[in-house]
Amino acid sequence: MLTQNSSESEFESIDNFHQTQQSDIPHTESGDHRPTQTRIRIRVPKEYHQEPVISNLISQQGLTVNFNAALLGAKTTDDGWFDLELNGTAQQIESALIYLNDLDVEIWSNSHNPSEESW
Repeated sequence: MLTQNSSESEFESIDNFHQTQQSDIPHTESGDHRPTQTRIRIRVPKEYHQEPVISNLISQQGLTVNFNAALLGAKTTDDGWFDLELNGTAQQIESALIYLNDLDVEIWSNSHNPSEESW
C-alpha cells in the first residue's frame, strides 16, 4: 500500500509520471554547486531487496533523500516502489540518476520535458 505524506492531501497517481530514459538525465556543469531538488519514483527490483540502494544515494552521492511514499513489504517477493525527493547539487542528482540507471532501477519523473526538471 502506498502511504502518503501528511503534507499532501492526495497521493499523486503514477499516471502523472513517465519513465525516464538515459537520454533524459541532464549533464551539468561541474562548477555548479547551487542546491536543487527533483521528485522521482523508482521501482527497485526484488533482487536488490538486500542491497542498500537508497542508502547509497545518501552516502555515495551525498544527497538528502525525503521519502514521500513507499511500497515494500518485509518478506515480499515483489518489487519495491519509492516516491522520493532528491535534494543536492545538480551534479549530485545527475550522478544519483546515473547510479540508479546503471542498476537497471526504473526511474519515473513527473515532468514530460526533462528541461523542466529542477535538477
